[in-house]
Amino acid sequence: MNKLFITGIGTEVGKTICSAVLVEYFKADYWKPVQSGDLDNSDSHKIEHWTKNTICHPEDYRFELAASPHQSAAEENIEIDIENFKLPKTDNNLIVEGAGGLMVPLSDHVFMIDLIEKLSLPVGLVVRNYLGCINHTLLSVMALYQKEIKLQFLILNGTFPPDTERVITGYIKKETRIIRIPEMDRPTKESIKAAAEQLTKTNL
Repeated sequence: MNKLFITGIGTEVGKTICSAVLVEYFKADYWKPVQSGDLDNSDSHKIEHWTKNTICHPEDYRFELAASPHQSAAEENIEIDIENFKLPKTDNNLIVEGAGGLMVPLSDHVFMIDLIEKLSLPVGLVVRNYLGCINHTLLSVMALYQKEIKLQFLILNGTFPPDTERVITGYIKKETRIIRIPEMDRPTKESIKAAAEQLTKTNL
């Protein structure tokens, strides 16, 4: 692993928790290109709190409103320009975390999947179990395949019914590695480290 873009099948599926585990496992830097809302407790702040000695690169865009990036930007009379995004310079591994899912708009005509394509990064797709997650997962995987974006990791966050997991994992290509992250309602530095150590035992 050198650089990896973490996205999800929707909002509140645990992208930041999973990013923290992978930051810890790969001893990686962290970068959140766009932060909408929670500026005093941003995802970068959470990564710093949950992991050890992580370099968190500054966001390219920071907005006060907790909403879709295109709406948050419009509230501040800003239009997000995809050409402004540049990967941070680092000799370390790098975890990049998006906002929401693949079709979250950055502007009226540019979406998160377009940013992934511009940055030329493989993807770690975070999946959480809920009614509808199969549909959302397969649509997300289909969108990545259509764009010819490499799905490097399918990240199963929490527990899944066997029937759900079978359908989801049966749809992805053999080259995609499956990562299982334990349920963490209140992540701590200790629980993130333990989850990273568990990945080590599975020879990720």
